[in-house]
Amino acid sequence: MPVTPVSDLAKFHEIIGQNKVTIFDFWATWCGPCRVISPIFEKFSEQFTTIEFYKVDVDNATDISEEVGVRAMPTFVVFKNGTKIGEVVGANPQALNDLITKNA
Repeated sequence: MPVTPVSDLAKFHEIIGQNKVTIFDFWATWCGPCRVISPIFEKFSEQFTTIEFYKVDVDNATDISEEVGVRAMPTFVVFKNGTKIGEVVGANPQALNDLITKNA
């Protein structure tokens, strides 16, 4: 499943409120580590088909990133039924893999 960009707060609420596991990559265009881990996040989206993958550009969707409490980029947050169930801060492929595997 491809990674879907989200920039609308109402759409974000709709996505996280589902009875599915969703993971969001909070990133910024100026963030070097974000660019490094982005292809890895894309690869995981192809491997783990039971999870829906999304990206939020923190500069274009400040309301979403503020609501989630993102303080550093990249930040990966997993939701289910509107509840945050996991998070990884930083471009750490192994920690990201562990987070996804745990929630798949």
